[in-house]
Amino acid sequence: MKVLVTGGLGFIGSHTVVELQNEGFEVVIIDNLSNSSEDVLKGITTITGKTPLFEKLDLREKASVQDFFKKHNDVAGVIHFAASKAVGESVEQPLLYYENNISSLIYLLQELQQKPEASFIFSSSCTVYGQAEKMPITEDAPVQVAMSPYGNTKQIGEEIITDTAKVTNINAILLRYFNPVGAHKSVEIGELPLGVPQNLVPFITQTGVGLRQELSVFGDDYPTPDGTAVRDYIHVVDLAKAHVIALQRLLSKKNLSKVETFNLGTGKGSSVLEVIHSFEKVSDKKLPYKMMPRREGDITEAYANTDKANNILGWKAELSLDEAMASAWKWEQKVRSK
Repeated sequence: MKVLVTGGLGFIGSHTVVELQNEGFEVVIIDNLSNSSEDVLKGITTITGKTPLFEKLDLREKASVQDFFKKHNDVAGVIHFAASKAVGESVEQPLLYYENNISSLIYLLQELQQKPEASFIFSSSCTVYGQAEKMPITEDAPVQVAMSPYGNTKQIGEEIITDTAKVTNINAILLRYFNPVGAHKSVEIGELPLGVPQNLVPFITQTGVGLRQELSVFGDDYPTPDGTAVRDYIHVVDLAKAHVIALQRLLSKKNLSKVETFNLGTGKGSSVLEVIHSFEKVSDKKLPYKMMPRREGDITEAYANTDKANNILGWKAELSLDEAMASAWKWEQKVRSK
């Protein structure tokens, strides 16, 4: 069965491709290489023994998307990762985010709605909850006014999918995940942002390896135990496995509604300082960091209630923060040794 993974050479996408191929799916990847590298294909091949099909394509080009589906008319399911994803950058360049994240989704759905049936997994985000009033966050928590254009594109994306599913043969699962970290245990694939990292863990590992002079911790005056922001850090391999389970649920028609929503996280919040200390423990290195003012668009805390995913999908995060940090550190060391 052929599955399209958009953004399949990115961090979460590549790990999901590995898990799909391990489950016997035929995978075709679309990626425009704006924040990834074609070298990732080698890592996927080394791990799984199989090279996925790859099409370099920009999903903002409607004609290219149409041509892709004419060529691959046997795609049974789509896992849609391709999107710009940095909160801070989205505040600075909102139109880039709206164009990239919304138009690409629309062009995909326009093609899928022409099929007799289609299964669609959407890479959503806990940012749709904004600063939730209660912790841990359940799927019933209200979707708040977005605090960044990035968060808004995820909210709008969910609305577009829900409205489209009502009147087409598309069935969808919206996966709202928290903060993916770590690397594959083989250290063949991992998080490799181009330029200055926008996420905490690659900035930590790049600082640890000497590529960055020091880490900036944004905000030490949050109402949290140590004053730094709290997030739910989930190992990327656990996250990837959830996408495969969700897709299998749709393909086997076990979904109870046209659109289902699941939180994906560990259920535990960790502060920025706790993540730094975890890195220091697994790497046996002292990390240089300095406290900076809060960033616009950042929230105080967010961690998941994962009961729904645990009970309905039969999925549970199994790997710890220390395991994630250890794998991220091994990956960083391997990348810099080349």
